[in-house]
Amino acid sequence: MNESQEAAAVLSDDQLDRYSRQLLMPEFDFQGQQKLIDSTVLVVGLGGLGCPAALYLAAAGVGNLILADGDVVELNNLQRQIAHSTSDIGLNKARSVAASIAAINPEVSTTIVASMLDQAKAEKLVQDVDLVVDATDNYPIRFILNRACIGAAVPMVSAAAVRTEGQISVFDPASGGPCYRCLYPEDGADNALSCSESGVLAPVVGVLGSLLAMEAMKVLSGFGESLRDSLLILDLATMDVRRLTLPPKADCPDCAHLR
Repeated sequence: MNESQEAAAVLSDDQLDRYSRQLLMPEFDFQGQQKLIDSTVLVVGLGGLGCPAALYLAAAGVGNLILADGDVVELNNLQRQIAHSTSDIGLNKARSVAASIAAINPEVSTTIVASMLDQAKAEKLVQDVDLVVDATDNYPIRFILNRACIGAAVPMVSAAAVRTEGQISVFDPASGGPCYRCLYPEDGADNALSCSESGVLAPVVGVLGSLLAMEAMKVLSGFGESLRDSLLILDLATMDVRRLTLPPKADCPDCAHLR
């Protein structure tokens, strides 16, 4: 019995049916599905980016999702944060998304972290995961996650969106690539645009959140070619899409010691 047959034998009849469209892809197959089921992913930020990312990861069969967000659902979130509903207003966002995931795929185990992360908490959480999805709009938290992921040698998929523009990359300096701080020095974060100040069209965060899930699935399963060492930049107003090579910085204060 080869590896693919062994993985198929482990899946239940319900799983074979639920994930059948993924299993039909020979490049993904039963082995890729089993890797998703066995994986644990930390999703930080359950807003416009984190909602579609978490929903798609759950629907695709990632076995364990740790959902971290200290905010509560507000009325102005509902234009774009598709895992929340009107009845969730006032509820913690991580709890709201966990309920939505349970309705879509009850096989997925969810852990709720209903508070903002500091460095110590991030480092503890990252020790137990295979990948981090950075879906925050908070630059201090992004830098905290970056350092925690470097320390634990865990890859991080990160995206940002504002107005009609977005960008996404996979940061995995343990494999020789750049880290988040190679792209953004901390002293430049104060000048970054935010959705609350500049606005955003709802489908923009949906597109970037879906790409977060896609990149996460590729890293976890080994399928396809991820955005390691690359930065994908999109302007959905013009459908201009560019992929830039992203080299590590020799003097990066966070990851230079790895080289």
